[in-house]
Amino acid sequence: MNSIAKIQEKLREKELDAILITDEKNQRYAAGFPFTDGYVLVSREKAWLLTDSRYIEAAESTVDSCVTVQMFDRQHNRLSLLTAALKEAKVSRLGAEEQKLNHGEYLELEKALGMSLLPAQEILSGLRAAKCDEEIEYMRQAQRISELALEETLQVIKPGMTEREVAAELVYRMLRHGSEGNSFDPIVVTGTKTSLPHGVPGDKVIREGDLLTMDFGCLKNGYCSDMTRTVAVGQATDEMKNIYAIVLKAQLAGIAAARAGIPGKEIDGAARKVIVAAGFGQYFGHGFGHSLGLDIHEAPSANPSGEALMPVGAVVSAEPGIYLPGKFGVRIEDVMVLNETGCEVITKAPKEQLIIL
Repeated sequence: MNSIAKIQEKLREKELDAILITDEKNQRYAAGFPFTDGYVLVSREKAWLLTDSRYIEAAESTVDSCVTVQMFDRQHNRLSLLTAALKEAKVSRLGAEEQKLNHGEYLELEKALGMSLLPAQEILSGLRAAKCDEEIEYMRQAQRISELALEETLQVIKPGMTEREVAAELVYRMLRHGSEGNSFDPIVVTGTKTSLPHGVPGDKVIREGDLLTMDFGCLKNGYCSDMTRTVAVGQATDEMKNIYAIVLKAQLAGIAAARAGIPGKEIDGAARKVIVAAGFGQYFGHGFGHSLGLDIHEAPSANPSGEALMPVGAVVSAEPGIYLPGKFGVRIEDVMVLNETGCEVITKAPKEQLIIL
């Protein structure tokens, strides 16, 4: 069953006639084409992709045959094409992405179309939460690219380099190995900045005895990878080694607990219990993990408030950390695919404590 068919099935369940898709990532999920600058409309029986002259040729050769591709221009603007499609499909109950459209856009569309838009974001977020085999394969490919980039970058890191230089090495090497771009701006921090979970790479120089945290990922066929490794440069103190061992133990506990059919907070709790027992609970402020796919952060999440049940096929990060303000921090992150009995970790890069000489 393709994405259009899955959406159509949900429309019937929700008693909607159609859903209007405006978000680029949701459009890609539905129609398989990312650059419309227009609309994707899915009704119970038919689907349309409305785009302009910049993308029409690519769209016609890319999207599934079940999607009707139409071009808007000055004579036939996208609203007129959308209105005609709504009329053809006899739509009276139209769903929309209430979490993606801002309030002004929502009201403007309702006025232009002469009908109310009904909240339907959950259709897309729910379907996207469970990845199919093809989506998971794209994410495996993205993960391999990131790992190759890390392997090569570790060979060139040395004292005297800046955080920004290491970030540039990772990005360059991911592109060389087939990345379509970054899945997010890389986090590369050293020294005391490693206590900042989302620190920004700058001109801080790496020194012997520092920890270096690298959190990065790339895109392949639109799908994200995400990984974090924390390494020591030259040497690591006993305190650093101890914190690293606790974080790794916590990550492995979370991975062991991870499976479909349970709420995300249970996965988080298994990892958090390890860090709390070691006396560092107050230094682990974020969740254990988040889902990812076409977006780097998707639902559902494995955090203390994660009540939603994890579906089969959810792709979730496993990234506990301990952050000691003014001293250093450690985070280790892999990505796992959940199934009914457990999970498969698709990140293959080593994660034993690494000291770069």
